Amino acid sequence: MVLPIWSKSGEIWLALACDVVRRVVADTGPINYLVIIGHIHVLSTMFGRVSIPEVVRAELGHSRSPDVVQRWIASHPPWLVVQPDPRSPIVQLPFLDDGEREALLLARSLNADLVLMDDRAGVAVAVSLGLAVIGTVGLLDLAARRGLIDLPEAFGRLRATSFRCRAAIYDEVLLRFHQDGAE
Repeated sequence: MVLPIWSKSGEIWLALACDVVRRVVADTGPINYLVIIGHIHVLSTMFGRVSIPEVVRAELGHSRSPDVVQRWIASHPPWLVVQPDPRSPIVQLPFLDDGEREALLLARSLNADLVLMDDRAGVAVAVSLGLAVIGTVGLLDLAARRGLIDLPEAFGRLRATSFRCRAAIYDEVLLRFHQDGAE
């Protein structure tokens, strides 16, 4: 099974396969889109707890966020742990937005096993810092492989949002999913 997870080492594959991912930190994107498409529950089922920095909570609750996301974050479930922003004077990441930067700093401070992030620049920085990263598409693939969701249906919902992803990526993930007999 090959999932779209980025890391410098292959250790995360074994961790995900053995359900030993204990410390997960999320950026705004994956939470936002999982709430919108109605599959936010997969995070608690797969990981137990997910931590976010305060700035990510603020981004999710911002007036420009979809109403459903604002309502969800206003009364978020206990498995979502909002942590103080771990601002670090040592690490400068000026080309990332506040949510990505603080999520990566939090992930480093917690020694996270996995970061949930979609932004390409953020993913590249995370990998350079030795962090394993999975995005929204990979999360949906993993959830479907665990029997939690219907992958084609979830991708259909995701495609109906403002989420940006090349059609070829959806097609490739679906093809691998079917080839692996994961349905």
